[in-house]
Amino acid sequence: MQPNGSETGSSDQFRRDGYLVVPGLCPEDQLAEMRACTLAHLKPVLGPAEFEADLGYRGAPAGPGEPGGEIPRRLLHAYSRDKVFCRWATGQLVGDQIRRLFGREDVYLSQCHHNCIMTKYPRHSSATLWHQDIRYWSFDRPELISVWLALGRETPENGALKIIPGSHRLNVEQGRLDSALFLRTDLEQNQVMIGQAKSLELGPGDVLFFHCRSFHAAGMNLTDTLKMSLVFTYYTGDNNPISRTRSARLPGIPLTQG
Repeated sequence: MQPNGSETGSSDQFRRDGYLVVPGLCPEDQLAEMRACTLAHLKPVLGPAEFEADLGYRGAPAGPGEPGGEIPRRLLHAYSRDKVFCRWATGQLVGDQIRRLFGREDVYLSQCHHNCIMTKYPRHSSATLWHQDIRYWSFDRPELISVWLALGRETPENGALKIIPGSHRLNVEQGRLDSALFLRTDLEQNQVMIGQAKSLELGPGDVLFFHCRSFHAAGMNLTDTLKMSLVFTYYTGDNNPISRTRSARLPGIPLTQG
């Protein structure tokens, strides 16, 4: 089957910008089921989880004993956490889109990267600085795609993702990054690039697909409402995780066609 014009345009946009937003991709009933399950796993926190105090990001609590030290940032292992997340991550809606963007049929979900529910609580959430995900991953080629589902509304006020269009095509020298592999904001060259960033406002059920080389960041949650997102990462069968690295710790999950 030949792709229609909208599918071709979406793939072209992704290749150009390094990201694509598909509004309302997740059906309302499936979204409600995942929201309810997420809230049940947050109260009380059902591990494994990563806490704001673990990160050391700007605005995070200084330690577990500090105010907000018990606030979770990520509920880990979402794929195996509950069947409602598994169905979404390997379902036809995500699978069809991700295969189009890769231009291949043999696609795998990584259990080692993302594979989590991201949360941002009011008052104690931290900011994430500008980075590329691939700098922390180990594959034959830097060609992975992450899928970010907004479980609720995401705006600049509650810490929505920001992305620099086209940054996945740039070769950024090591000296433009700090010791934690974030973009150095003291360099004019980086300041110009950051000035081109877009804040991606998402509604409930909207889905963001973004390239692993795209520079992205996010602010703190300045509202009084919890923000929740579901995030998975995918790669193709000819792009293997490098053995004896974190990326190869757990097997990939093949996406079957519906």
